[in-house]
Amino acid sequence: MIHSSLPAFAAHARRQPLGKGPFAIVIAEDATELASTLDHVTHLGFRRIVLLAPTDVDLPTGISDPDIIEVIRHPTRQPGTAEAAVNALIPLVQGEWIHYCYNTEYLFFPFCEQRRVGEAIAFVVEERRDSVLGYTVDLYAEELTRHPDAVSLETAHLDGSGYYADTRRNDAGDVLDRQLNFYGGLRWRFEEHVPQAKRRIDRPALFRAVEGLYLRDGNTLSVEEMNTYACPWHHSLSAAICSFRVAKALRSNPGSRHDVDNFRWHKSTRFYWSSRQLMELGLMEPGQWF
Repeated sequence: MIHSSLPAFAAHARRQPLGKGPFAIVIAEDATELASTLDHVTHLGFRRIVLLAPTDVDLPTGISDPDIIEVIRHPTRQPGTAEAAVNALIPLVQGEWIHYCYNTEYLFFPFCEQRRVGEAIAFVVEERRDSVLGYTVDLYAEELTRHPDAVSLETAHLDGSGYYADTRRNDAGDVLDRQLNFYGGLRWRFEEHVPQAKRRIDRPALFRAVEGLYLRDGNTLSVEEMNTYACPWHHSLSAAICSFRVAKALRSNPGSRHDVDNFRWHKSTRFYWSSRQLMELGLMEPGQWF
Protein backbone atom coordinates (compact mmCIF):
# COMPACT_ATOMS: atom_id res chain seq x y z
CA MET A 1 0.00 0.00 0.00
CA ILE A 2 1.18 3.51 -0.79
CA HIS A 3 0.61 6.22 1.84
CA SER A 4 0.74 9.94 1.13
CA SER A 5 2.63 10.84 4.33
CA LEU A 6 3.95 9.53 7.64
CA PRO A 7 0.79 10.67 9.51
CA ALA A 8 -1.38 8.89 6.93
CA PHE A 9 0.66 5.72 7.40
CA ALA A 10 0.39 5.95 11.21
CA ALA A 11 -3.37 6.47 11.03
CA HIS A 12 -3.74 3.45 8.77
CA ALA A 13 -1.55 1.29 11.04
CA ARG A 14 -3.66 2.21 14.06
CA ARG A 15 -6.76 0.98 12.22
CA GLN A 16 -5.03 -2.08 10.73
CA PRO A 17 -2.11 -3.27 12.90
CA LEU A 18 1.08 -4.08 11.02
CA GLY A 19 1.46 -7.54 12.54
CA LYS A 20 4.64 -9.33 13.53
CA GLY A 21 8.16 -8.24 12.71
CA PRO A 22 11.04 -7.86 12.53
CA PHE A 23 10.58 -4.61 10.62
CA ALA A 24 13.02 -2.88 8.26
CA ILE A 25 12.73 0.82 7.49
CA VAL A 26 14.37 1.72 4.16
CA ILE A 27 14.85 5.43 3.47
CA ALA A 28 15.26 6.12 -0.26
CA GLU A 29 17.11 9.39 -0.88
CA ASP A 30 17.28 8.54 -4.59
CA ALA A 31 16.79 5.45 -6.77
CA THR A 32 20.42 4.25 -6.68
CA GLU A 33 20.48 0.52 -5.81
CA LEU A 34 17.06 0.81 -4.18
CA ALA A 35 16.01 -2.55 -5.59
CA SER A 36 19.13 -4.31 -4.25
CA THR A 37 18.67 -2.71 -0.83
CA LEU A 38 15.09 -3.98 -0.65
CA ASP A 39 16.17 -7.41 -1.90
CA HIS A 40 18.83 -7.55 0.81
CA VAL A 41 16.54 -6.89 3.77
CA THR A 42 14.01 -9.31 2.30
CA HIS A 43 16.66 -12.01 1.97
CA LEU A 44 17.76 -11.47 5.59
CA GLY A 45 14.27 -12.39 6.73
CA PHE A 46 12.56 -9.12 7.66
CA ARG A 47 8.84 -9.83 7.63
CA ARG A 48 7.68 -6.27 6.96
CA ILE A 49 9.41 -3.40 5.16
CA VAL A 50 8.49 0.27 5.48
CA LEU A 51 9.86 2.22 2.51
CA LEU A 52 10.06 6.01 2.58
CA ALA A 53 10.63 7.67 -0.78
CA PRO A 54 10.02 11.15 -2.23
CA THR A 55 7.55 11.47 -5.07
CA ASP A 56 10.33 11.99 -7.64
CA VAL A 57 11.88 8.56 -6.94
CA ASP A 58 10.47 5.80 -9.10
CA LEU A 59 9.69 2.65 -7.16
CA PRO A 60 11.20 -0.66 -8.30
CA THR A 61 8.74 -3.04 -9.87
CA GLY A 62 7.23 -5.77 -7.73
CA ILE A 63 7.19 -3.97 -4.38
CA SER A 64 3.49 -3.18 -4.16
CA ASP A 65 2.61 -6.31 -2.14
CA PRO A 66 0.83 -4.95 0.97
CA ASP A 67 1.74 -8.10 2.89
CA ILE A 68 5.44 -7.18 2.71
CA ILE A 69 6.07 -3.52 1.91
CA GLU A 70 4.36 -0.32 3.00
CA VAL A 71 5.37 2.67 0.86
CA ILE A 72 5.29 6.17 2.35
CA ARG A 73 5.82 9.20 0.18
CA HIS A 74 8.05 11.47 2.23
CA PRO A 75 10.68 14.18 1.53
CA THR A 76 13.58 12.00 2.64
CA ARG A 77 16.39 14.44 1.80
CA GLN A 78 15.49 16.79 4.64
CA PRO A 79 17.29 16.50 8.02
CA GLY A 80 15.68 14.32 10.64
CA THR A 81 14.08 11.82 8.28
CA ALA A 82 15.47 8.74 10.04
CA GLU A 83 14.31 9.98 13.44
CA ALA A 84 10.87 10.84 12.11
CA ALA A 85 10.42 7.44 10.48
CA VAL A 86 11.73 5.38 13.39
CA ASN A 87 9.84 7.37 16.01
CA ALA A 88 6.61 7.06 14.03
CA LEU A 89 6.97 3.28 13.82
CA ILE A 90 8.03 2.53 17.43
CA PRO A 91 4.61 3.10 19.08
CA LEU A 92 2.88 1.12 16.32
CA VAL A 93 4.91 -2.09 16.80
CA GLN A 94 5.59 -2.31 20.53
CA GLY A 95 7.69 -5.34 21.41
CA GLU A 96 8.88 -5.91 17.83
CA TRP A 97 12.41 -5.43 16.49
CA ILE A 98 13.39 -2.67 14.03
CA HIS A 99 16.26 -2.00 11.64
CA TYR A 100 16.63 1.21 9.65
CA CYS A 101 18.86 2.00 6.70
CA TYR A 102 19.11 4.10 3.55
CA ASN A 103 19.28 2.94 -0.06
CA THR A 104 22.78 1.63 -0.92
CA GLU A 105 23.12 0.31 2.66
CA TYR A 106 23.27 -3.39 3.53
CA LEU A 107 22.98 -4.94 6.99
CA PHE A 108 25.37 -7.76 7.92
CA PHE A 109 25.38 -9.73 11.15
CA PRO A 110 27.51 -12.77 12.04
CA PHE A 111 26.74 -15.83 9.90
CA CYS A 112 23.96 -13.98 8.02
CA GLU A 113 24.63 -16.11 4.94
CA GLN A 114 23.24 -19.15 6.78
CA ARG A 115 21.12 -17.62 9.56
CA ARG A 116 18.17 -15.27 9.25
CA VAL A 117 17.65 -12.11 11.23
CA GLY A 118 15.02 -13.79 13.41
CA GLU A 119 17.64 -16.26 14.62
CA ALA A 120 20.04 -13.44 15.51
CA ILE A 121 17.28 -11.64 17.40
CA ALA A 122 16.36 -14.82 19.29
CA PHE A 123 19.97 -15.15 20.44
CA VAL A 124 20.14 -11.51 21.52
CA VAL A 125 16.90 -11.93 23.51
CA GLU A 126 18.44 -14.94 25.28
CA GLU A 127 21.34 -12.65 26.17
CA ARG A 128 18.81 -10.32 27.83
CA ARG A 129 19.60 -7.48 25.47
CA ASP A 130 17.19 -5.26 23.55
CA SER A 131 19.57 -3.96 20.90
CA VAL A 132 22.47 -4.81 18.60
CA LEU A 133 25.08 -2.10 18.09
CA GLY A 134 26.12 -1.58 14.49
CA TYR A 135 29.03 0.12 12.76
CA THR A 136 28.64 1.88 9.42
CA VAL A 137 31.34 0.47 7.14
CA ASP A 138 31.90 2.77 4.16
CA LEU A 139 31.96 1.13 0.75
CA TYR A 140 33.21 2.71 -2.48
CA ALA A 141 33.76 1.71 -6.09
CA GLU A 142 37.23 0.61 -7.14
CA GLU A 143 37.50 3.13 -9.97
CA LEU A 144 35.59 6.41 -10.00
CA THR A 145 36.26 6.90 -13.70
CA ARG A 146 34.02 3.88 -14.37
CA HIS A 147 31.60 4.58 -11.52
CA PRO A 148 31.50 8.35 -10.98
CA ASP A 149 28.83 8.11 -8.27
CA ALA A 150 31.19 5.76 -6.32
CA VAL A 151 28.58 2.97 -6.24
CA SER A 152 29.45 -0.46 -7.60
CA LEU A 153 28.34 -3.72 -6.01
CA GLU A 154 30.73 -5.69 -8.19
CA THR A 155 33.90 -3.70 -7.38
CA ALA A 156 33.08 -2.55 -3.84
CA HIS A 157 36.03 -1.80 -1.55
CA LEU A 158 36.27 -0.87 2.11
CA ASP A 159 38.96 0.33 4.50
CA GLY A 160 40.73 -2.60 6.14
CA SER A 161 42.04 -0.47 9.01
CA GLY A 162 41.87 3.05 10.39
CA TYR A 163 39.07 2.60 12.92
CA TYR A 164 39.20 3.88 16.48
CA ALA A 165 37.02 4.80 19.45
CA ASP A 166 37.00 7.29 22.28
CA THR A 167 35.12 7.77 25.53
CA ARG A 168 31.49 8.85 25.38
CA ARG A 169 30.26 11.26 28.03
CA ASN A 170 26.85 12.72 28.85
CA ASP A 171 26.04 16.44 28.96
CA ALA A 172 27.34 16.62 32.53
CA GLY A 173 30.71 15.19 31.51
CA ASP A 174 30.18 11.78 33.14
CA VAL A 175 31.62 8.74 31.38
CA LEU A 176 28.81 6.55 30.03
CA ASP A 177 29.17 2.88 30.95
CA ARG A 178 30.00 0.58 28.01
CA GLN A 179 29.49 3.33 25.45
CA LEU A 180 32.12 4.62 23.02
CA ASN A 181 32.17 6.95 20.03
CA PHE A 182 33.49 5.02 17.01
CA TYR A 183 35.19 6.58 13.98
CA GLY A 184 36.83 5.49 10.76
CA GLY A 185 36.29 4.92 7.08
CA LEU A 186 35.70 7.78 4.66
CA ARG A 187 34.40 10.04 7.43
CA TRP A 188 37.87 9.85 8.99
CA ARG A 189 39.96 10.07 5.81
CA PHE A 190 37.91 12.94 4.37
CA GLU A 191 36.92 14.57 7.64
CA GLU A 192 37.46 18.08 6.26
CA HIS A 193 34.33 17.50 4.15
CA VAL A 194 32.25 15.89 6.92
CA PRO A 195 30.62 17.94 9.70
CA GLN A 196 31.92 16.90 13.11
CA ALA A 197 28.46 15.77 14.24
CA LYS A 198 28.34 13.32 11.30
CA ARG A 199 31.74 11.66 11.75
CA ARG A 200 30.75 8.81 14.09
CA ILE A 201 30.12 5.42 12.54
CA ASP A 202 28.25 3.71 15.41
CA ARG A 203 24.47 3.41 15.24
CA PRO A 204 21.82 0.91 16.40
CA ALA A 205 21.56 -1.91 13.86
CA LEU A 206 18.63 -3.72 15.50
CA PHE A 207 16.54 -2.77 18.51
CA ARG A 208 13.29 -3.67 20.23
CA ALA A 209 10.46 -1.12 20.18
CA VAL A 210 9.69 -0.51 23.85
CA GLU A 211 7.38 2.01 25.45
CA GLY A 212 8.81 5.53 25.56
CA LEU A 213 11.77 4.72 23.30
CA TYR A 214 12.81 7.16 20.59
CA LEU A 215 15.72 7.66 18.22
CA ARG A 216 17.72 10.81 18.94
CA ASP A 217 19.63 13.05 16.58
CA GLY A 218 23.07 11.48 16.22
CA ASN A 219 21.87 7.87 15.89
CA THR A 220 21.52 7.03 19.57
CA LEU A 221 18.48 5.69 21.40
CA SER A 222 16.83 7.31 24.41
CA VAL A 223 17.37 4.17 26.55
CA GLU A 224 21.10 4.34 27.32
CA GLU A 225 21.54 0.57 27.75
CA MET A 226 20.52 0.17 24.11
CA ASN A 227 23.56 2.22 23.07
CA THR A 228 26.08 -0.06 24.77
CA TYR A 229 28.50 -2.23 22.82
CA ALA A 230 28.34 -5.14 25.29
CA CYS A 231 26.43 -6.42 28.29
CA PRO A 232 28.18 -6.16 31.70
CA TRP A 233 29.29 -9.81 31.83
CA HIS A 234 30.73 -10.56 28.36
CA HIS A 235 31.06 -9.39 24.76
CA SER A 236 27.86 -9.13 22.76
CA LEU A 237 26.98 -9.76 19.13
CA SER A 238 27.41 -6.71 16.92
CA ALA A 239 26.55 -5.90 13.30
CA ALA A 240 27.77 -3.86 10.35
CA ILE A 241 25.84 -1.62 7.98
CA CYS A 242 27.87 -1.63 4.78
CA SER A 243 27.12 1.67 3.07
CA PHE A 244 27.93 3.57 -0.12
CA ARG A 245 26.11 6.62 1.26
CA VAL A 246 29.14 8.67 2.35
CA ALA A 247 31.08 7.90 -0.83
CA LYS A 248 28.06 8.89 -2.91
CA ALA A 249 27.67 12.14 -0.95
CA LEU A 250 31.35 13.06 -1.25
CA ARG A 251 31.11 12.60 -5.00
CA SER A 252 27.89 14.57 -5.42
CA ASN A 253 28.26 17.49 -3.00
CA PRO A 254 29.71 20.63 -4.65
CA GLY A 255 32.09 21.26 -1.74
CA SER A 256 33.87 17.91 -2.08
CA ARG A 257 33.37 16.36 -5.50
CA HIS A 258 36.29 18.20 -7.14
CA ASP A 259 38.63 17.16 -4.31
CA VAL A 260 37.85 13.44 -4.58
CA ASP A 261 39.04 11.61 -7.66
CA ASN A 262 39.75 8.25 -5.98
CA PHE A 263 38.82 6.66 -2.65
CA ARG A 264 41.42 3.89 -2.77
CA TRP A 265 44.47 3.97 -0.48
CA HIS A 266 47.06 1.45 0.71
CA LYS A 267 44.62 0.05 3.30
CA SER A 268 41.77 -0.51 0.85
CA THR A 269 40.57 -4.07 0.43
CA ARG A 270 38.06 -5.71 -1.86
CA PHE A 271 34.73 -6.38 -0.17
CA TYR A 272 33.48 -9.92 -0.77
CA TRP A 273 30.02 -9.37 0.74
CA SER A 274 30.92 -11.78 3.51
CA SER A 275 30.13 -11.66 7.20
CA ARG A 276 33.29 -13.71 7.85
CA GLN A 277 35.41 -11.04 6.18
CA LEU A 278 33.83 -8.35 8.37
CA MET A 279 34.48 -10.42 11.51
CA GLU A 280 38.09 -11.11 10.50
CA LEU A 281 38.63 -7.36 10.01
CA GLY A 282 37.19 -6.72 13.47
CA LEU A 283 34.26 -4.72 12.11
CA MET A 284 31.73 -6.87 13.96
CA GLU A 285 31.83 -9.83 16.31
CA PRO A 286 29.66 -12.83 17.16
CA GLY A 287 29.97 -12.49 20.95
CA GLN A 288 28.97 -15.88 22.38
CA TRP A 289 27.04 -16.90 19.22
CA PHE A 290 28.78 -19.64 17.27
